[in-house]
Parts: sequence; structure tokens; C-alpha cells
Amino acid sequence: MEMRIDPSSPWMNEELGAFRDAVRRFVAGEITPHQEAWREQQHVDRDLWTKAGEMGLLLADIPDEYGGAGGSFAHMAVVFEELSYAGDTSFGIHVHAIVAHYLLNQGTEEQKQKYLPRLASGEMIAAIAMSEPGAGSDLKGIRTTAVRGGDGYRVSGSKTFISNGFMADLILVVAKTDPAAGSKGVSLLLLETKDNPGFRVGRILEKVGQKGQDTCELFFDDAHVPLANVLGGEEGKGFAQLMTELPYERTILGVCGVAAIERALQLTVDHTRERKAFGQALIEMQNTRFVLAEIKTEATIARIFIDRCIEDMLAGRMDTVRASMAKYWISDLQCKVVDQCVQLFGGYGYMLEYPIAQMYVDARVQRIYGGANEIMKEIIARSL
Repeated sequence: MEMRIDPSSPWMNEELGAFRDAVRRFVAGEITPHQEAWREQQHVDRDLWTKAGEMGLLLADIPDEYGGAGGSFAHMAVVFEELSYAGDTSFGIHVHAIVAHYLLNQGTEEQKQKYLPRLASGEMIAAIAMSEPGAGSDLKGIRTTAVRGGDGYRVSGSKTFISNGFMADLILVVAKTDPAAGSKGVSLLLLETKDNPGFRVGRILEKVGQKGQDTCELFFDDAHVPLANVLGGEEGKGFAQLMTELPYERTILGVCGVAAIERALQLTVDHTRERKAFGQALIEMQNTRFVLAEIKTEATIARIFIDRCIEDMLAGRMDTVRASMAKYWISDLQCKVVDQCVQLFGGYGYMLEYPIAQMYVDARVQRIYGGANEIMKEIIARSL
């Protein structure tokens, strides 16, 4: 399906248009044909990461001095949109890019030089380990500890729902370096998984949707992290670092959500034009037309909003409250729209061979990860 995108987004330009064409070709050749195989094995193939690295897609908005492609957030927005337009939820590039931004904005110069080029090339795959069996959106409730010794930290505890967990070479672990200090006792540690005997990956979790994305339990039993691998070189900064970087993640989720809404609308318009009932095309029936008119309006509102968010990201003025609005409102709308579209497909909408059914099971988690939508509303409410 060729997405017929409204090209009027104010942040788009000729250079980004050429980049979009290249990304779309890459997705069509290297990602779309493998979706079924990846869903069966529950992770993408390792060589996808190196191919995407060669294309400059993994860290498109990281400066070239650190191995990135030297672009802007607009370049990453194009990548995320194209993955959504293609219906991909297997390739964990989102989490990978988020970790890179923690490094770029919060890391020491030594940490940036050491890890960013390897993340840009796909030599290393990154994950971030926040959620625990007893602590999801409530990060103050985490129990994983990091005890400092002469040769580094010994990390103990467990994490769950970790995207890229199965394949990750570098994990940004949220841990308590001073359990008595509350939120000031939280640090972010850069843990390398290779030849780290105290680190173990549990099973790949069986999810409702997004089955091609490896999501795992992780176990730490005195896993080693060198002293130099505290993000930013100083303990106790973890909570502040998380609060600073979360808007990037939440804006990405908004970008993906709007693209998914646009895709669902187009799939459904195409289907209702072709499908006949009671002697006429479904799109000729008033109920179908009115539902699609509502979706088209809401999709347009969402597009204008996310375009403004992208412009705010580019200008460096995107704040936590606006990002929380984008994350909660767009993901709620995505689930609502996809559900309405499934209804217009009738029985076919419940068959997984139809992309709209796959979108239905893949969409639901958007309201949960990246901070549950209830937490987003709490953040917005505090700004009143």
C-alpha cells in the first residue's frame, strides 16, 4: 500500500522528502517482507541493525562527530512515520534512539565517544531497563540496587517488559545507588551484557501484539558495571536525567500514533470503496461516510498538533507537559480510530491477515508504555 501523505507539514522540506523516499525504499525492501518471520521468532534479525546503521537511520539526529548522521529530530520523525506507515512494530529503533539521547545529553564526553558510534553503526543494540515486576510507571518504587566496590558496581534485581532486552548489548539500567536517599538515590548505569556473568536474559514475553519486538525479563545477580559507567559520571542524578529525557520518548510515541491513525484511515477508505453491501459500496452508506468524516477530522487535528510538537522539538522548546499531552491524547485516539476502522471492515477486520487487525492488537500498548496515560494526565494536571 502506497501511503498518500499530505505533504504540507511545515517542518518538511525537499531534503527531508528525498530522505523519506530512501527510508521508504529501505523499509519496503528490508523490513516489510520479514514481518511474519519476525513475529514467529519474536525478534528481528541482527543484520537489520547493521543495514539500518549503514543507511544512517539508527541515530539520524545524533551529530556526526559521534558517528550519527548529523540530522535533526525531523529526520527521526520521518523514520518513525515510515515504520508506522508500513505497519512495523518489530524494529526496536525507538528505544535504541532514546538511549542514544540519554548519552548525548547526559553522558560524559568519554561515554559519548565510546558508545554512540557503536550504536550508530548497529554494532551495539541498546535497551533501557526501568520497569520492574513491582514498579511500572512509579519509578520511585524500583528495587534494583547497585552497590559500589573497588572495581565498579554490583547490580542486583530484576526488570521486566524490556524492549530490545533479548538482543541488547548495552542496557541503561535504572538502579538505586543509595536506597536511603529516595529519588536522589537513583542513578542510571551503562551495563554491557557481553561476558557479564551476573547478567541473564529471561524469556521473551508472550504479548498480545507487537510480537516481532523482543520484550524480555532481565535478571541481575551482582552484574558488573565499571565505575566510569554511571551516566554523566555522578551518582544520584538518575531521576533528574529521566525527567529531562522522557519528552523525547513521548513525542516519538505521538509521531508513531499519528502515522498509524493516517494509515488506518487510508486502509479503511480503500476497503469501503471496494466492499459492497446491499448493492452499493460501503462508502456510499451514510453511517460509513459519517464515521470516516469524523476520523478524517480527528486525524487532521492530530497531524496539526504533532507537527507543532515536532517544530517544538526542533526549536528545543518541547516541554514535559506538552509531550505528555501528545502521548496520552494521540495514543487514546489511535486506539479509538483503529477500533472504528475494524468495525467498518466487518468480519475481515478480525482476521490477522488484514493489516487493520494487526494494527488493532499492536495499538493497545501505546496507552501503557512510555508512562501510562493516567500518569500523563497527572503530569498535565500538576501544571494547572
